[in-house]
Amino acid sequence: MKILVTGGAGFIGSAFVRKYAYDHELIIVDKLTYAGDLRRIEEVRDRIKFYKADVADKTAIEEIFDKEKPEAVVHFAAESHVDRSIQDPTPFIETNVKGTQVMLDASRKYGIEKFVHISTDEVYGELGKEGQFTEESPLRPNSPYSVSKAAADMLARAYHRTYGLPVIVARPCNNYGPWQYPEKLIPVVIKKALNNEPIPVYGQGLNVREWLYVDDCIEAVYLLLQKGKPGEAYNIGSGEEKGNIEVVKEILRILGKPESLITFVEDRPGHDFRYSLNSKKIKMNYAWKHKVNFNEGIRFVIDWYKKHF
Repeated sequence: MKILVTGGAGFIGSAFVRKYAYDHELIIVDKLTYAGDLRRIEEVRDRIKFYKADVADKTAIEEIFDKEKPEAVVHFAAESHVDRSIQDPTPFIETNVKGTQVMLDASRKYGIEKFVHISTDEVYGELGKEGQFTEESPLRPNSPYSVSKAAADMLARAYHRTYGLPVIVARPCNNYGPWQYPEKLIPVVIKKALNNEPIPVYGQGLNVREWLYVDDCIEAVYLLLQKGKPGEAYNIGSGEEKGNIEVVKEILRILGKPESLITFVEDRPGHDFRYSLNSKKIKMNYAWKHKVNFNEGIRFVIDWYKKHF
């Protein structure tokens, strides 16, 4: 299958590229912002075609579609850091909303057979201490980032309903793994701990996230590309929930660093308390399950960053 992968030099997109470049003809489109890095896909560079292009640039995208004629699209490209979206929402609207529209329009024009849109659990908003989000839960996003992703989800839904475009929406929980840009919690904590620097933790670190190893995520995405039902959304979660302070302390413990490095800072504006996904749909329909538990995954990630930072 000839697959166009947007954001293929990003954290999750590059994991998909590294794994599936051996089985498929991959066309990578990436703007190479601060968070994009071609080193992530260096090992498969001779197996892929790469285009430096902005997904919001309609002319550039249509030229790539016209030249390459992909059969499927996996749309990872996005601005993804909540803190940056609070500082300036504009790039998030441009890339996540307009960029998704451009990709959907090109896919419709060139007869794409399957379009997998990568969303996030953050589109659902937040939970209290109990409960889970299902695919039927209302979308109640609270940050400029999650609003932009929810808008992209709704565009994907509309293009399926209105135009019959075979779109599938994947909603993963928090991913972690090698090559994640050090602005997200886990790589930030590892980098600062290795350098014996203060580790900023929002509020009291009580916010809860569900953690999924990146390789498990991209296997689920590939499964949806192969078997997912157009017009449907699928949660992709591990069921492994951790308070932020719990994650920080575990990293410090593994590294043999003191908890005195932890510095509590003023909470993020509008900080969602907890996310938790009910992922029965993908598990029951397609027999997917995550393979890497957090205790195993976090040790592997720490070892990787020790070698690469």
